[in-house]
Amino acid sequence: MGHLDHAAFGWLTPALSYAMACIGAALGLRCTVRALATTGRARRNWLITAASAIGTGIWTMHFVAMLGFRVSGTDIRYDVPLTILSLVVAMVVVCAGVFAVGYSGDRNRALLIGGLTTGLGVASMHYLGMAAVRLHGDVTYDPVLVGLSIVIAVVAATAALWAGLNIKSPLAVTLASLGMGAAVSSMHYSGMFAVSVHVDPSGATLPGATAMQFIFPLAVGLGSYLFITSAFVALSPSADERQASATAQRPVEGAAR
Repeated sequence: MGHLDHAAFGWLTPALSYAMACIGAALGLRCTVRALATTGRARRNWLITAASAIGTGIWTMHFVAMLGFRVSGTDIRYDVPLTILSLVVAMVVVCAGVFAVGYSGDRNRALLIGGLTTGLGVASMHYLGMAAVRLHGDVTYDPVLVGLSIVIAVVAATAALWAGLNIKSPLAVTLASLGMGAAVSSMHYSGMFAVSVHVDPSGATLPGATAMQFIFPLAVGLGSYLFITSAFVALSPSADERQASATAQRPVEGAAR
């Protein structure tokens, strides 16, 4: 049995991964609030941005945390196509959940369906990411902890969609994003604590890429996307600000005539 270390760099990877989850959640909530205040193409674009932010935040959280994952007695590599597929799954299922809430007439029903779909998708992303791990040995899972991680994923996804529908103020969004980040991190680590590895020592070269060769550059790129998009959303006027600006300009235009 190999000894598993989930934080080989100390608190660095758990703290950084939590920050990524919070940033993605906060950005996704702000974009959802903007989407629900608009219609047509603008709503669609804001919902796509919200889904990409939440999906990117969740995926980046997972793989930044995986940078600290070590197993004694074996190297670790990652299957590149499966890792990319896990990112695509995260994006697609979050997009489905966000659009279900954004366009459904019965929002309570959409919230339940969207939360279940998105939560199962997030769990699928996590375990696809784990399936991409290549090491010398066999990986097994504790079914109870796996089930717990899936329940946490569904609850966290439902809470995220509910927050997008009901939370408006920046302070409330910040507090909700901190809670959602904690929920996503809890889902990840409960899933990781379900893992056991029976190491079969070997001198053979493992297939795939190391975390630093592939995952670290991709995580940095996606993290940069989150920060840039956050700046764009912060600088973009809200619907209320645009309406106030238009109202302020009308008297000036009337006086000019």
